[in-house]
Amino acid sequence: MLVKSLKQFMVFAIALGATSLSANAQTITGAGASFPYPIYAKWASLYEKETGNKVNYQSIGSGGGQQQIIAKTIDFGASDDPMKAEQLEQNKLLQFPAIIGGTVPVINIPEIQAGQLKLSGEVLANIFLGQIKKWNDPVIVALNANLPLPDKTIIVVHRSDGSGTTFGWTNYLSKVSPTWKEKVGEGKSVKWPTGQGGKGNEGVSAYVKQLKHSIGYVEYAYAKQNNLVWASLQNKAGEFVQPSKESFMSAAANAKWNEKPGMGVVLTNEDGKDSWPVTAASFILMHKVADNVEATKGVFQFFDWAFSKGQDAASELDYVPLPAEVVSQIKAQWASEVKDKDGKAIQ
Repeated sequence: MLVKSLKQFMVFAIALGATSLSANAQTITGAGASFPYPIYAKWASLYEKETGNKVNYQSIGSGGGQQQIIAKTIDFGASDDPMKAEQLEQNKLLQFPAIIGGTVPVINIPEIQAGQLKLSGEVLANIFLGQIKKWNDPVIVALNANLPLPDKTIIVVHRSDGSGTTFGWTNYLSKVSPTWKEKVGEGKSVKWPTGQGGKGNEGVSAYVKQLKHSIGYVEYAYAKQNNLVWASLQNKAGEFVQPSKESFMSAAANAKWNEKPGMGVVLTNEDGKDSWPVTAASFILMHKVADNVEATKGVFQFFDWAFSKGQDAASELDYVPLPAEVVSQIKAQWASEVKDKDGKAIQ
């Protein structure tokens, strides 16, 4: 009888604990860049299992993330295009990096496998300029003498929304091609010389998967998750490299976070023989004066958890976690720069 009563008490206690956890659970909202969406979704799932707290993150593009955090409709925004100092100051925003990853050119050419096709930055720029129109163009053949390149028109796919991935992509093309820099330039949205648009990394992935002889650009995790074929790229050192967390790490190795406002380092076309040339950090945006202190604390708690316990999940998806010293700098900013309406630090 005592055993039965004890079992009933334990079941009641567990149920009470679960109810208490559910009652105290918090939901924070974020929106923006699709580049980091795979890892944010994974982190959110693991975080909820461990804490009961939810993170509702919408992949709407970096432009949307910046607009919504300025409008105060979300608790944090996400952007792969770091805001400039004057924008941060004007909107009283804190910016910090959360994760590092890479953007890759993805292709759909029958019989060509991932990593086999070699492209230089200049050739890539000329494809997206519409100047190289066929896969068997002599300049592509010269880089890929042993590949069966078809006499087919190249279908270019680009982002249709305001995108930090596009900023990184066009920033890279501007660095490797004077013609691209002059005619198109860089930005979250540009006037594309050719091609068709897909919304988000998701949309570009879907188009490239469906359209034979197409080329687009997506975050590496999307390429892997959708079984897309990526090309290797020639980096600043002249080496043809494959995308990987190691090549992203090499590109980020010499990043000088404190030299840029809001730690807004751009990691394209970096030095190093092993560096992937289209590496990027993804950034979080928050208001320095918190209207909702509990929500702000919730954002800090989530990213503190991600920085301390989410590294393995990041590596599994081929993102690069931030170095410990960078995380320390970020946490110092949280403590010193984010206040409540009375000017008190948020603990």
